[in-house]
Amino acid sequence: MKKTMLFLVVACSVLIHTVVLNAQSKQVYSFANKISLPGDGGYDYLSIDEVNRRLFVSHGTSVNIIDLNTQQLIGTIDSMKGVHGIAIANEVNKGFISDGKDNSVIAFDLTTFKKLSVIPLSGKKPDAIIFDPYSKKVFAFNGDSHNASVIDITLLKETGTVELNGAPEFAVSNGEGIIYNNLEDKSSLAVIDTKAMKVNSTFSLAPCGGPTGIALDKQNKRAFSVCRENKGMSVVDITNGKVVTTIPIGAGVDAVAYDASSRLIAVSNADATVTIIQQNNADDYTVIQTLQTTYRAKTLALDAATHTLYLSAPEFDATTKKAKPGTFSVYVYKSNIVL
Repeated sequence: MKKTMLFLVVACSVLIHTVVLNAQSKQVYSFANKISLPGDGGYDYLSIDEVNRRLFVSHGTSVNIIDLNTQQLIGTIDSMKGVHGIAIANEVNKGFISDGKDNSVIAFDLTTFKKLSVIPLSGKKPDAIIFDPYSKKVFAFNGDSHNASVIDITLLKETGTVELNGAPEFAVSNGEGIIYNNLEDKSSLAVIDTKAMKVNSTFSLAPCGGPTGIALDKQNKRAFSVCRENKGMSVVDITNGKVVTTIPIGAGVDAVAYDASSRLIAVSNADATVTIIQQNNADDYTVIQTLQTTYRAKTLALDAATHTLYLSAPEFDATTKKAKPGTFSVYVYKSNIVL
């Protein structure tokens, strides 16, 4: 009997170990297709309009617009100086583009893609930009002036600023009056009260160094800040500001996305990888795939409806590391998980 029990215990242990290995080796995401886009120039954020099924792609002095249903280019907003981010405000059918080299935000119509207004900012070098549904304001985060410009979506003008006391990177709203914003030079997380229009508190992200992208798990009250210097993702309990764990990621990270329905986190890195992390519970995480992408495809957007990942980059010469003209594309990666 004892030998039988011992055999069963060993067999179960082997089975469990095999299941874990299979889960970790499974290709959760795989390459689907590549969407070629015209023109050259720099690139930064991607943003998805879930309502109208559009992908907006930062591309030098322009924003390219892709229909998510057909995967085709359907429009371009051009004649800007240096595009960074795109914010979507569906309730007023407007989008907002941060033009870092012009110290302005461009408002446009989400249906026609026509420019509505060029909004001058008092802040310098706007980069990240988001719409906060609670305050119904757009926040443009100014890298050189260490503040955020507050924009009225009806008047289409800057109505104030929020001092951040650090160099802002990505930001995310909880939809309930709080914005979380990574401060790259401080390796910390600023908590902005959009009712009072001020920073309420600042959380250390140590051992994080140089945080860039951020995503939010509202249900479990966790923020995910990805950091370049230590190649790690800090998981932050937003109720107390404590870093509960740090997960290893790739080099040259920029963006991160959280898929609440699959409980997967995707982290895009400049080293031609996306780190795919499974959330086991609020404080336990496992890297289950290192998805091979393309060199310097460091920003991404997640289509929550289809669980598809979109990344952008040109091709680079292997010797000179310079971008090859006419090769800028959006790379599409599909989810293989059935929910």
